[in-house]
Amino acid sequence: MNGAGIDYRTVFQALPGAAALLTRDLVYADANKAYLSLAGRTHEQIIGRYLFDVFPDNPNNPAATGVRNLGASLRRVVQSGEPDTMALQRYDVEHSDRPGVWEERYWSPVNVPVFGPDGSVALLLHRVEEVTELIRARGGRAAGDRARVLEAELYTRARELQEVNERLRQAHAREREVALHLQEAMLPAPRPLGHHLAAVRYRPAMGALNVCGDWYDLIDRPGGGSTAVAVGDVVGHGLRAAGVMGLLRSALSAASLVAAGPAQALEVLGLYARSVHGAESTTAASVFIDWNAHTLTYSSAGHPPPLLRHPDATVTFLDQATDPPLGARPEHTTRPQAGVAFTAGSVLVLYTDGLIERRREDIDAGLARLAASITRHGAEDPERIADTLLADLVPPAGLTDDTALIVIRL
Repeated sequence: MNGAGIDYRTVFQALPGAAALLTRDLVYADANKAYLSLAGRTHEQIIGRYLFDVFPDNPNNPAATGVRNLGASLRRVVQSGEPDTMALQRYDVEHSDRPGVWEERYWSPVNVPVFGPDGSVALLLHRVEEVTELIRARGGRAAGDRARVLEAELYTRARELQEVNERLRQAHAREREVALHLQEAMLPAPRPLGHHLAAVRYRPAMGALNVCGDWYDLIDRPGGGSTAVAVGDVVGHGLRAAGVMGLLRSALSAASLVAAGPAQALEVLGLYARSVHGAESTTAASVFIDWNAHTLTYSSAGHPPPLLRHPDATVTFLDQATDPPLGARPEHTTRPQAGVAFTAGSVLVLYTDGLIERRREDIDAGLARLAASITRHGAEDPERIADTLLADLVPPAGLTDDTALIVIRL
């Protein structure tokens, strides 16, 4: 076998180490021969079954913490997308053909995420090394007694740690709720732009700790002939990021009322950001729409490029005026600005990176997905376009970063 002709299933089965594949819900998807031998189970007794139905806790021995520790490790891998190497674990394993008879085993597990095409965790690779004989050889019964005492102490400490983690989880959940309310209060409600239709969306990331500082803004400029549209993204999470977001959104909104163009508005915002703790490396994109001249003037501070969908379904990314994020340069400099004409019926889309970026994937892949979706659905009204973009681009596992989105029919 060579190159693309490798039969990876055969390789998996031939591995000398015990390994199993589990779904995100901890259901066995596959197991190699070494794992089945180690577990004392057949393929039919494992595949398609929940991990802890196959290996339940020993109800007679609360000191055997291996099963619950394994569950915590696997769920950490699902949430974080990072491998987890566990310390040596003691398990009580029930004999498959003798219910109620338990055997003391010592296993050293490693749990590794397997990513799907969208960058989310699709499977878990669970590898186990058997060290029971080594433990027994190093002291027999006396060592076993010491191990049991240690396990009991570890169990107590684990319970205490679980209680602390639960209190932290509740505190973070309260913080997330407050931050979401704060964001909703500071982000403007959708409103008509004359006879032009617009839709806005804000979607928080999945997970209790992922409230971020994304924002959007639409403001009619004096004179009634132009509108300033902007999106931005503050680095960080939680209440502090939400607070910084509110300050920067308000500052950019005020600057956009008097600035000659979007570049000047971002220059003012950059100067202001230097006095705001936590505003470093914030990205933002600003577009001024001239309704009478049918032109868009735009500038970007390290932000993904806005998108213009023309009536003939072709797409242009507004990427000719990109500069570093706020505060990235030690001294103030003039920011670039570019312009493009638009035809009535075109669609303008501004968004934050949560819509297009995926872990371990080049950003160009996300931009291509966005362009393909707006090409297919850009003839619809902005509300439907906004919903469709989210449906097409948000991965099945949910967003890993907040997302702000503006869709305007020009």
